[in-house]
Amino acid sequence: MARRTKIIATIGPASEDERTLKGLIQSGMDIARINLSHESVDLALERYHRIRKVASDLQVPVGILVDLPGPKIRVGAMPEGGVHLVDGEEYHLAPGHGVSSAEVIEVDYEQLLTDVHEGDLLTFGDGAIQAQALGRQQDRIAIRVIHGGVLTGRPGIHIPSERLRLTTPTPEDLRLLDAFVEVGVDMVALSFVRSAHDVRRIGVEPNPRGPLVVAKIETRAAVENLDAIVEASGAVMVARGDLGSEFPIQELPHLQKEIIRRCIAVGRPVITATQMLESMIQAPSPTRAEASDVANAVFDGSSAVMLSGETAIGGDPVHVVDVMARIAERADDEFDYAGWPTWLATLHLQPSEDVEGAITNAMTSAAQRAASEIGATAIICLSRSGFTVRSIARFRPRAKILGFSTNPRTVQQLTMSWGTTPYLLDEASNEEEQAQKAVQAAVAAGEVHPGDLVVVLNGSGIYRGRVTDTVRIIQIP
Repeated sequence: MARRTKIIATIGPASEDERTLKGLIQSGMDIARINLSHESVDLALERYHRIRKVASDLQVPVGILVDLPGPKIRVGAMPEGGVHLVDGEEYHLAPGHGVSSAEVIEVDYEQLLTDVHEGDLLTFGDGAIQAQALGRQQDRIAIRVIHGGVLTGRPGIHIPSERLRLTTPTPEDLRLLDAFVEVGVDMVALSFVRSAHDVRRIGVEPNPRGPLVVAKIETRAAVENLDAIVEASGAVMVARGDLGSEFPIQELPHLQKEIIRRCIAVGRPVITATQMLESMIQAPSPTRAEASDVANAVFDGSSAVMLSGETAIGGDPVHVVDVMARIAERADDEFDYAGWPTWLATLHLQPSEDVEGAITNAMTSAAQRAASEIGATAIICLSRSGFTVRSIARFRPRAKILGFSTNPRTVQQLTMSWGTTPYLLDEASNEEEQAQKAVQAAVAAGEVHPGDLVVVLNGSGIYRGRVTDTVRIIQIP
């Protein structure tokens, strides 16, 4: 069985050249992530256009996800070589935007002295370096290092989110977003989401006219407001770095499972991110624990797994994607395809209040049952917006999902949908002819062969809205 779980790779200095981008795509990268926290907008746009060019040359749909910085609190730039925080030693934090030193680490948050309390656990970067606040000392906060390490660059610092007086998205987020909406970016990740209102404030058109909005779940408030955030978003990311700082570490695996399943239950793609193959930034192979982590993310039902520093600054980005692809493909082979729809049925989800959505959900449910009972080779979905494809993907069918759309933006956005191979389809005069063209295209692409049974999902044209109301089973002649 071909790999079903999608791979997102972050593009950075180690992976931005055309040769490496080609290698990443050929090794299995489905979506390229551009992290806007560390780069200028001009450099990020250069990377964007280079990714588009390479994908076009290879004639492969590759989605592009831009990750907005959000109200990230960062420390002042570290001196060359960094600052080594030693276990048990005391250091000082001070509000400011200057250069940090071993004596004083500056933090670009004006309310630092009032919002950090004695006893708070503070983490740097992705949580590898931890310190406890000892309290205010005049114009500084004293900290004692619990787990040390070297701080380099301008790492983020995590402060308990319930006290932070920051809004999402920030004015800078919106400025950056405008630049990428203008060039047609496929997806945008929103950092530090705490409510559905944060997601709505991003103000883009609904996908596929606008980018698919990915809400990053990384705060305690986001977990408490999860259902509303999922409903307001196009997709969700389990951002385990800050999430692991907001909750006791023993809770993180259970939160991951719960977030993933609640997203998939309502047809939202969900990404598992942070430190998946972290050791491969330098090492040629992952740790056994990392390999198990990737496989378990697949077993949990992740639509996609994400690489960050591993491909942005690592020694061999192409090899990392190849390793990730092999681990995910092997885990996909062992996924509980038979048990997943049964579990989904136990949720007793409320029917969609939207009639069109309710009809489409009902038809995709029927389609996955039919595909399972007849052992269909493929489920061919025709969808202008991608909703039908995402609806069928939530059932995790064993049959491959072929997502056909006449909208190029939809095709790009379907690169995030589990198990889906997206195809662009020319317009036809009516829905019946469109379905026939999709079947013919699937045969021409080698996805299905004479004698195969396939399930076809499309609209009949009876409804004014774009409703998927037809399911049929055909045998490829």
